[in-house]
Amino acid sequence: MSFRDRFYASPFYDLLLRGKPPMALLARPDDPWPGEPAIADRFFQGRYRFGDEEATSPRDVPWAAPGRSLCFAIELHGFAWLRHFRAAGGETAQRHVRSMLTSWLDRYERWQPLVWRADVLGRRVQSWCGNAALLLDGADPVFRNRLLVSLAAQTKHLARDLGSAPPGAPRLVAAAGLCTASLCLPGDAARLTRALLLLEKEIAAQVLPDGGHVSRDPSMLHAVLRDLVGLRLALVQSGTAPPATLQHAIDRMAPMLRFFRHGDGGLALFHGSFEDVSAALDLTLQLADARGKPLDSATQSGFERLVAKRSLVIADVGPPPSPGLGGAPHASVLAFEFSHGKERLFVNCGAAWRHQERTLWPKGDLPRGQSPWTKALAATAAHCTLIVGETNSSDPNADPPAVLVSRDELDGAVWLELSHDGYRKRYGLTHKRRIYLAATGEDLRGEETLDGPGTVSSGGRRYAVRFHLHPTTQASLLQNGTSVLVKTATGQGWQFRAAGGALNVEESVYFGRGREQRHGQQIVLSGMVAPGDPVRIKWAFAKVAG
Repeated sequence: MSFRDRFYASPFYDLLLRGKPPMALLARPDDPWPGEPAIADRFFQGRYRFGDEEATSPRDVPWAAPGRSLCFAIELHGFAWLRHFRAAGGETAQRHVRSMLTSWLDRYERWQPLVWRADVLGRRVQSWCGNAALLLDGADPVFRNRLLVSLAAQTKHLARDLGSAPPGAPRLVAAAGLCTASLCLPGDAARLTRALLLLEKEIAAQVLPDGGHVSRDPSMLHAVLRDLVGLRLALVQSGTAPPATLQHAIDRMAPMLRFFRHGDGGLALFHGSFEDVSAALDLTLQLADARGKPLDSATQSGFERLVAKRSLVIADVGPPPSPGLGGAPHASVLAFEFSHGKERLFVNCGAAWRHQERTLWPKGDLPRGQSPWTKALAATAAHCTLIVGETNSSDPNADPPAVLVSRDELDGAVWLELSHDGYRKRYGLTHKRRIYLAATGEDLRGEETLDGPGTVSSGGRRYAVRFHLHPTTQASLLQNGTSVLVKTATGQGWQFRAAGGALNVEESVYFGRGREQRHGQQIVLSGMVAPGDPVRIKWAFAKVAG
């Protein structure tokens, strides 16, 4: 334990946090996000699920259940689940929540490493303030006083230790929580001013000019936008004008969130994102109240969006984000997804951050390792792009690949000219990709090229171009293996043809909904790099008439 942690754990530090207790909250901002009574019912039964882990403790509280992962602990101690009891309503829900809070205060009223880490603490004070009616209305004076004293002490610590949150979105969560608590507690006007300055600093560091998040993860973009929208509502409800930086960030981020939505309403899968729930995305955008349209080229975020009639292509045309930004970098440069109407056709495989190796706290705040799924789903082979020699196109421990992008449009048709040098250092090869979407939206074509001095020295290396299919589709090889027929769930047919590589249909997996693993298929074009001979592959994917 560090000197800082020993100081925080000391009785002396606990005394420093205990000042004059607040008699009441100055403001009670509403938690704008709906809860689910069914989840509260599971809590009543002693069944607790966070991430992909469920703990059962029918006669005890969730923090007494063994075998918790880091993800489980962070979500549990963040208390966002209070909204489910608010949705359930009634005196029974109030009594149950207050009983749980009393148990929590008995265990964690004083500083503990993970439970009091800035991002976890920020989410918790935000949740307590946003559900104050559930916690305080009609409560006995002893419980009420104890909760308010703890809220004030935690807020004091949060103001002092904001930097303990991991970089990226967690620091923004911590800053937003400090702003909310400072709005609610009496005598905290100066602290609110400092908290808003810290928030603005994090917004400047994390929200890109085009509205994307530095993690390049659409789900994280959604989570951050939710926090900023919720804070803006809290400021307005308390009579405090939101800073211009906060408003401008929301105005940029909402169109960028629309940028990543497929026709089914869910998000594209890049750098750790999941589809997310369409209704939740709708509510976020409704409360954001930002009417801007999605960009075609999100230059700073590193994505391109091609739209023709009912079809949509979203392509990753930027280098992977830095792993130090709190995201989940994937080796997905030049990968794309394709949907038509409400049906996804070509997809990336998703992410498995909820499948991280379980690490019990307080032995450590970070996972000591990752499951095989975490590594596999971040690999180039888990994306709709080309891979050489089963080697990822980027390495988080090396310089990111240089990416070149050119976009043209004519009479409703759109095409991209792309390239990256992620294979130049190891193999002396550059991957060039062309993507063309016809004005009808029913004709998608592409060309893949591997060229460079490495075609001599890398002769004999295997390459593969992978097109992962959404699990609701069914693919079959046709015409002696020269084309593939893809049938969607609605019975619509699409035909894939290619020249320049061996065509096969192989198994795939899909983690687009987080903890749900689904089996699927992938179309694979493969071959060997011939010495001195550039690889050139042409492919086409067209809707079958009728």
